[in-house]
Amino acid sequence: MVQRSGEANSTELAIGCGAGFASDRLDAAMELVERVPLDWLVLECLGERTLAFAHRDRRTDPPKGYNPLLERRMRALLPLCRGRGTRLLSNMGAANPRAAGEATVRVARELGLARLRVAVLLGDEVTGALDPDTPLREGGRLADRPGLVGANAYLGVEQLLPALETGAEVILTGRVADPSLFLAPMVERFGWALDDWPKLAAGTLVGHLLECGMQVSGGYFADPGKKDVPELARCGFPFAEVGADGTAVIGKTPGSGGRVDALTVKEQLFYEVHDPTAYLTPDVVADFSTVGIEEVGPDRVRVSGARGRPRPSTLKVTVGFDGGFLAEAGVSYAGPNAAARARLARAVLEERMRAVHGFSGPLRIDLVGLRSLHATALAEPAESEDVRLHAALRADDRATAELLLWEVEALLTCGPAGGGGYRGTIVPQVTTASASLARERVTPRVEVLEA
Repeated sequence: MVQRSGEANSTELAIGCGAGFASDRLDAAMELVERVPLDWLVLECLGERTLAFAHRDRRTDPPKGYNPLLERRMRALLPLCRGRGTRLLSNMGAANPRAAGEATVRVARELGLARLRVAVLLGDEVTGALDPDTPLREGGRLADRPGLVGANAYLGVEQLLPALETGAEVILTGRVADPSLFLAPMVERFGWALDDWPKLAAGTLVGHLLECGMQVSGGYFADPGKKDVPELARCGFPFAEVGADGTAVIGKTPGSGGRVDALTVKEQLFYEVHDPTAYLTPDVVADFSTVGIEEVGPDRVRVSGARGRPRPSTLKVTVGFDGGFLAEAGVSYAGPNAAARARLARAVLEERMRAVHGFSGPLRIDLVGLRSLHATALAEPAESEDVRLHAALRADDRATAELLLWEVEALLTCGPAGGGGYRGTIVPQVTTASASLARERVTPRVEVLEA
């Protein structure tokens, strides 16, 4: 039976992370569900960059705007989660949570998972709640930036709990703060009050350690010869066993590669935390400066001692704007004098774009490479003998973006000698800024879909 918020339950909660970003691995998530008896599997798949991409995709194709790997993940994980009694929670809804819920229901029906229920949390889209004078943290006002695409508030546990309390096997959201995805199941299970700042801080600590996936179990930690990680190609996802007081033990999938120890935990503890004494979330201002970290067994670390203060009165908002078009193009130069020819190509391209075509915007031209074009045919030299010229610009209009691709490809015959392997792409862009919004201006709601 699903515990409602406020119904205290001292039973330990097992919660795992099956994705730490939009394109994280799938096989490791499947192994985690198969090998660890989890109450919850959380897929944290949404950053500011991926939310901007989701807005871009929805503008091009309105039924889209959710994580493009959602269907593949659901086909693999839904049968495993149902068989193991594990509930799945994810922000893969991105800029279109309802469409993500509908896609999940379609997959469940295809798999014959009768009566699978999907709760969709809506209301993070707050464009209508912002006024033109809303200040942006980067400077200026909302009205100063043209091309508003969408604005999403970072929701927290208070908004997420009603979705969990439906008892649905799958909960999908848009923009929810990363640690809140992990904290909400703890609040639901243990009945923590939403103003119990020490416990909310303890749960936020666990969520922060898990939210980036393999970063705490050895993945992003790895640095050969300095911080060695065994079997990195088979690194396991992390999970936590959480007690009713918020004390938790961090581990990883049994039998997997990677490592969980005091060093990996400490490194993740400070990841993206500007002030360890005041980590702001929608749920609590957490103080990690007093956290205790203790290795209690192989790949098992106990964490405790976080402190908390009352939550902020406002919610962070990510605001997306039309960013025009991003053009990228490149050619390669190989063999003797490759670097000199690449430098000449860079000078030619810059003169063509600036002096001939009059482009005055930001233009980046990089020279990248060691010998790779020759593969194993030749030994790697001390000096570079193959160089990739890579150029990029952002333009308001597609014609200017196309001009860069045209000029880079023209290098193949216009010189210098020996250019080859041209590639070029143009993609529409969404840029982002940040704002704040009073939390009472947010109106969350939950819809439940059934297969």
